[in-house]
Formats: sequence, structure tokens, C-alpha cells
Amino acid sequence: MPKLWNDTLESHRREVRDAILDAAAAIATERGVPAVTMSEVAERTGIGRATLYKYFPDVQAILVAWHERQVGRHLAELLAARDQASDPERRLEIALGTYARITHEEHGTELVALLRHGEHVTRGYQQLSEFLRDLIAEGAKRGRLRDDVPPAELASFCLHALSAASSMPSLAAVRRLVSVTMAGLQPPKR
Repeated sequence: MPKLWNDTLESHRREVRDAILDAAAAIATERGVPAVTMSEVAERTGIGRATLYKYFPDVQAILVAWHERQVGRHLAELLAARDQASDPERRLEIALGTYARITHEEHGTELVALLRHGEHVTRGYQQLSEFLRDLIAEGAKRGRLRDDVPPAELASFCLHALSAASSMPSLAAVRRLVSVTMAGLQPPKR
């Protein structure tokens, strides 16, 4: 097959897959997870059920694929946020703020609660933890963040502290939570 044809076909498949994921998420958001059926997703996407089954075997597979895509997007957003500053402390603060905002916006939904467990979540959490660990280690090396606690432990502290963002009443409260978390990373007074 010519390369152009392969590229066009692959692009089409990606677009259909994304449309399926978007349709399933929209149905779950509008009417709840139990309302997501293969028939409803096919109708909302504008494809036949037979075509839908070529992409996914069942609703659970669609929802897991949607969540995997979300996790990937969030990690990409965190990487882009980190790159907005050159100072390690500021880079960390931006990354933590972005993570807290995502947690505030995304968690608590029925769909995310249903999909909270799984290998893709574990992988994403590990990547996030390593990402924060590296930022903290860089800041500690430059004397801007504490070095009396291993960076991996501080990354875990940050993730656990910022999980509270899911229950914060406002973005202002989320920003205060990030400030308190950053204060816990400051070098101890000697």
C-alpha cells in the first residue's frame, strides 16, 4: 500500500476512535455510566455497531481507553506546564498547581471514580511521581528545596496532599492548598 494511503487510513482510524471515546464520555457525563451502551455510542458517533465492534469489544473497553487518553493528556499538560519556567522551584509550583487543578476538575465524576483503578492508572501515577521527584531533586540540588528528605518521599507527600484538591470548594482554595504544599518543601531553617 502506498504511504499516503496508509497515513490517510491511520488518520481516519484515529479520528473514528477519538469520536467513539468522546461519545461514550459525553453519554456518561449527561446520563450516567449505566446509560453508555454500544448501540448508544454507535448512534452518537454516527457509525454502525459492526464498525464499533471492530474498534472495541465492549463498553468497558471504551471507557478504559477514554481514561487512558485522559491520563496521557494530563501528563502532557503537566510536562508543558513544567516547561513554562526555568527556575526549579517555580517549575515545581506550576506543575503542582496544574496537577491540583486537574484533580479538582476531574475527580469526583462518576466516570473517573469507576475507572480509578487499573494498570494505566498505576503507570500514570508512577510517571507523575517520578516527574515530581526529578523536579524536587533538581530544586534540592540547587538549595531551593529541602534536601533532608528523599525526593521520592517528598513527591509522594505532594501527591497525597494535593489529592485534597478534589474536594476543595473553589480554585482559590486549590491555589491555597498548592501554597501550603510548596511551603512544606522549603528547606528547614538552620
